[in-house]
Amino acid sequence: MNDTPPAQPQISRTVLAVVSALFIFFWASGFVAAKYGLPYAEPFTLMAARFVVATAIMVPACFILKASWPKSFRAALHIMIAGIGIQVFYLAGVYYGLWLGVSTGVTALVVGLQPLLTGVLAGFVLRERISRNNWIGLFLGFAGLALVVWDRIVSPTDTLWGLGALIGALVGITLGTLYQKKYCGPFDIRTGVALQTVVSCVVMLGLAASFETMHIDWTLDFIFAVLWSAIGLSVIASCLFYWLIQRGAATRVTSLIYLSPPTTALMGWAMFNEIMSWLAIAGMLIAMAGVALAMRTR
Repeated sequence: MNDTPPAQPQISRTVLAVVSALFIFFWASGFVAAKYGLPYAEPFTLMAARFVVATAIMVPACFILKASWPKSFRAALHIMIAGIGIQVFYLAGVYYGLWLGVSTGVTALVVGLQPLLTGVLAGFVLRERISRNNWIGLFLGFAGLALVVWDRIVSPTDTLWGLGALIGALVGITLGTLYQKKYCGPFDIRTGVALQTVVSCVVMLGLAASFETMHIDWTLDFIFAVLWSAIGLSVIASCLFYWLIQRGAATRVTSLIYLSPPTTALMGWAMFNEIMSWLAIAGMLIAMAGVALAMRTR
C-alpha cells in the first residue's frame, strides 16, 4: 500500500479563514445543543434522534446533488470506520460525560488534549513533520484553554465513569481523524458524511435501545437541540471538518479545536448571561496565539 499522501488542492488564505471561522462556530455550538437537549432525553437517545434527522437530510441530498459515492466497498468501509471514531465515540463520550456529571471545564480540558495527542501521533502514523512553532503553538493553545476553564475545573459532581467516557471521546476522535487522513484519501465529502451519518445512526439506535429507556420529553427546546445538532453539527460542521482535513496537515487543522471552548464561553455569555473572568479572557487570547502558531505553514 502506498503511504504517500496525495497532493492536496491549494486554497487561498481568505477562503481558509472563512471556512475555519464557520467550523469553529458550529463545532462550539455543540455544547449549547447539549445544554438544551440533555434535560429531555438520555445521551444515546438524543444522539440517535440527531442522526436519524441527519440521515434523512444527507442521503436524499446526495442523490439529488448527484454526489459521487465510493468506487469500492473497501473505500466506503474506511470512511465508515473513521466516522465511528470521529462521530460515534467522540459524541457519545462527550454527551455521556456531561450526563454523568463531569463539569464543562473538565470536559473541555480532556477533549482539548486532542491537538496535542494528534500532534504526537501524526509524526508516527502520518509521517508529518511537526515544526518547533507548531509544537509551541499547541502547548500555548492548551495553556490558554486551561485558563479559560480554570474556575470550573474542580466540581463535586465529577465521576470516574464520566471521565472514562471523555477519555474514550478523546481517543476516538483522535484515532478517527488520523485513520481518515491515512486510509480514506480524497472522497466526495457529501457522500462521506452521509455514510458516516448512516453508520452512526445505526450504532446510536442500538446503544439507546440496549442501555436506555429511550424516553423523550417532546419540548420545543428538545426539538431545537435535535435540529441544530443534526443540521449545524452532523451536516455543516462535519462537512467543514473534512473539507479542512483534506486540505491541510492534521495537526494544524485539529488545533482549531482549541478555539472551541473560548467560542463556547462567548456563546454562554451572550445567550445565558454567563460571566467571563479576566483570567478566561486572557486564556482566550493565549489560545488564539497558540492556534496562529500551530496553523503556520512550514
